[in-house]
Amino acid sequence: MMKPIAVRNLHNQVVHELGRLIVSGELKAGDSFPREELLAEQMNVSRTALREAMKVLSAKGLIESRQKTGTRVRDPMHWNQLDAEVLGWRCASMPTDSFVEKLVEMREIIEPAAAAAAARRRTTQQLAVLKDAYQAMEAATHLDAWAKADLAFHECLLQAANNELMSSLFSVIETALDTYFRLSAGNASNFNVALPQHLKVYEAVRAKQPDVARQAMMKLVRDSQDNIRRGASKSPGKRK
Repeated sequence: MMKPIAVRNLHNQVVHELGRLIVSGELKAGDSFPREELLAEQMNVSRTALREAMKVLSAKGLIESRQKTGTRVRDPMHWNQLDAEVLGWRCASMPTDSFVEKLVEMREIIEPAAAAAAARRRTTQQLAVLKDAYQAMEAATHLDAWAKADLAFHECLLQAANNELMSSLFSVIETALDTYFRLSAGNASNFNVALPQHLKVYEAVRAKQPDVARQAMMKLVRDSQDNIRRGASKSPGKRK
């Protein structure tokens, strides 16, 4: 199960390989790791590199070490779920239905409020940046370009809320949102089917109408959730 690690960037590669195995479920909660010297040999790394990587994984809440029982994988309830790497590992494999539902719930809490705040506080310059992001979505001719522009639109919106606590969330959830937008657009009849609803959000922010912006963003979130659900219902194996 443990793959030998290439010579370059040993510390980060050990973190990535073990983190991926844990978050993907290949290593399950309660599973024990081999003794340090054996694991280092299996992964073709020094014990020092392995030890440092284990400290990083422990700080992320993925593992715990005890003197008598050794190092074990922790239950997901203890993971730092908003850690950028943990989110990245979750999204690298196909996100489960439950994870997508939780991401939707988080978006419903954050993004409509951010849209309303942006409508109240946005500056002329921030509105121009938001318009540029919308126009990039409008000009997109393939899914990758759309997803990139869609992500930029939502980042601009959070920035336009002029709430440093809210805007800082984007850097945390960026990877998860990118995966979410790709799933939603990929399952829609056309990847740009959500363009009119994005325009409604933009227009409400431009007109400084907080309630309209809130409602438009809530509908946008729920429409994208419906797209993902339709895609899941067509899949041969349902994600759990």
